[in-house]
Amino acid sequence: MDPAIQGLEVYVVGGAVRDKLLGLPAGDRDWVVVGGTPEDMTARGFLPVGGDFPVFLHPVSKEEYALARTERKSGRGYKGFTFYTGPDVTLEDDLRRRDLTVNAIAQAPDGSLIDPWDGHRDIERKVLRHVGEAFAEDPVRLLRLARFAARFADFSVASETMALSRRLVDEGEVDALVPERVWREVAKGLQTRSPARMFDVLAQAGALARIMPGLRFDEEIARQLDCAVRADLALAQRFALLCRKSPEPELIGRHVRAPSECIDYARLLPALAAALEGLHKGAETAGGASSNVDALHAADGTHALAPGRMEAWLDLIERNDGLRKPQRFLNLLQAAQCVTEVDLPGWRQRLDAVRAIDAGAVAKAAGGEPERIKAALRQARLDALRRSP
Repeated sequence: MDPAIQGLEVYVVGGAVRDKLLGLPAGDRDWVVVGGTPEDMTARGFLPVGGDFPVFLHPVSKEEYALARTERKSGRGYKGFTFYTGPDVTLEDDLRRRDLTVNAIAQAPDGSLIDPWDGHRDIERKVLRHVGEAFAEDPVRLLRLARFAARFADFSVASETMALSRRLVDEGEVDALVPERVWREVAKGLQTRSPARMFDVLAQAGALARIMPGLRFDEEIARQLDCAVRADLALAQRFALLCRKSPEPELIGRHVRAPSECIDYARLLPALAAALEGLHKGAETAGGASSNVDALHAADGTHALAPGRMEAWLDLIERNDGLRKPQRFLNLLQAAQCVTEVDLPGWRQRLDAVRAIDAGAVAKAAGGEPERIKAALRQARLDALRRSP
């Protein structure tokens, strides 16, 4: 018996129990302590880390142990709650305040389940259902519902839970969400196996326009997010695809306090994808619908293409800062593959060819005059593109 919890009434709760029932790999465990006090926990060596309510880190495992608590609505938004953590709070009291039935299951040390809201049955039926009417009091629960819908794509959302979600939006609770919390849930949702479903659920609830104003989400974007999953794209690439059809993707990123990398990708991808699509259509027009002009070469091994095409390639690399940030440029091209046809190996070769130019040597040969250096450097890069495979 663990001496730190000996004599305490403790239960594993939430996600660890749910995932075990689903046969998924075990993640972090969260514990609830019933009948405990902050003084007792600190005397046992637990480290207090909670803000609004008492949460403690185990002295050895560092797992989180929270005192059983109840909550009462006292204001707007997800922070508008008063918590009570007295030793008279029961396990059922604690489980009652949780968001979804599948997350309101506890497991005792002997392995038995405490499941007052039939979460196990909802897992078997693959349904995401709210625990109680208090679901409509906390807008974060709507975000979590949408994220779980994305993570467990084969689960349906109970009709009565969707109705409560709409009520939460209609009553203005969703407007109290802080950007940082929105981003935290959106980032998790984007990295699931079915990210589009998160935004579909938010749209059904009427919350998407309130949470991410200006975002244009439709079936095309949903398909491109599915493509991002198949390609195992990173978060910044997925966020850029999510915002691709929105008029001001950069503002959406700033609104939810997205990381600067995500905002940069969202800003650059739409124009890059459009330019690539234009280049591809231009190639078909020049070489016939069934030919690939990018692959045509002259007898001396250089590209048998009009100079304008080389200019377009170089302009695309420079506009996206590919010379200074080559990996970001390649990552953007990879994301663009979910939008239009992209010859990624060819672009790798072009980028390598242009970056191989010795700018110092070119500048020296140009005599040190800025305008001559600029023109000579551009010409050297264009020549490198003509020689590239």
